[in-house]
Amino acid sequence: MSNSEHLATVMVNAFIDAVERGVDLVPVVADSTSTAKISPFIQRFPDRLVNVGIAEQTLVGAAAGLAIGGKIAVTCNAAPFLISRANEQIKVDVCYNNTNVKLFGLNAGASYGPLASTHHSIDDIAIMRGFGNIEIYAPSCPVECRQIIDYALEHQGPVYIRLDGKALPFLHDESYRFVPGNIDVLREGEDIALVAMGSTVHEIVDAAAHLADRGISAAVISVPSIRPCDTQTLLAALKRSKAVISVEEHNINGGVGSLVAEVLAEAGCAIPLRRLGIPDGEYAIAADRAATRKRHEIDAASVARHAEQLCAKAEQE
Repeated sequence: MSNSEHLATVMVNAFIDAVERGVDLVPVVADSTSTAKISPFIQRFPDRLVNVGIAEQTLVGAAAGLAIGGKIAVTCNAAPFLISRANEQIKVDVCYNNTNVKLFGLNAGASYGPLASTHHSIDDIAIMRGFGNIEIYAPSCPVECRQIIDYALEHQGPVYIRLDGKALPFLHDESYRFVPGNIDVLREGEDIALVAMGSTVHEIVDAAAHLADRGISAAVISVPSIRPCDTQTLLAALKRSKAVISVEEHNINGGVGSLVAEVLAEAGCAIPLRRLGIPDGEYAIAADRAATRKRHEIDAASVARHAEQLCAKAEQE
């Protein structure tokens, strides 16, 4: 096993294994076979793929129709086009009608880098959280991703899974067990809690290691399950620290930062929170991943710097 794997590859392997064990699964793509890395599935099951062409609204409508007909329909295309162009179809055909469709948002966040805002998906979690009747997940490593997909294919009802566009390192071994709603505490800490979803979990893992070298104890909390979410367990984990930083390759509004803010505010918990992500009212810059994360201060070094500032402020108070 390599030390990292592309989540789209994990997705396709999960699809192949599902069909081989008898699941009546039909992938639907919008001229996005390369984005979905789905060639191995096509070679194995050439009659099971539906390609609607560059027509995302048709993609979602067709998937809903397949689900009504008894199939397990999975959509596989880029998150910015799935969420933006097929917004009404997701809202009505999938969510409102509770159809058994699994929506995969590929190359989410700023994965497309230099292709800029037309290709960035920094609002998908905010939009999906605004829709009723759909579960929302953002895996941070290949093992977690596979278990989320296997769960989603067994679950009856709509699911949105946000997948990063780059290969991600492993954070878990095969002993890991994903449970919908659970938060994942990767490291305990008392000084500050670092919270992230998806690929930025790796940034907070690295930031916590740096902070430990500086004598700062940082908890690392991954939130792979956005809806459902065990908010009481999340709150308990946050309250063990003196301050909190959320990190996401997403707008600071509507994503994991908002989720954390809501949990703290509704509990009347006065722990300082700093939300790091794409700032309010801005787009992500057009650049490669390293430059984008550095510019928007969601790379490990920037997270560590903000954590040191918050901890110093907490000490003064």
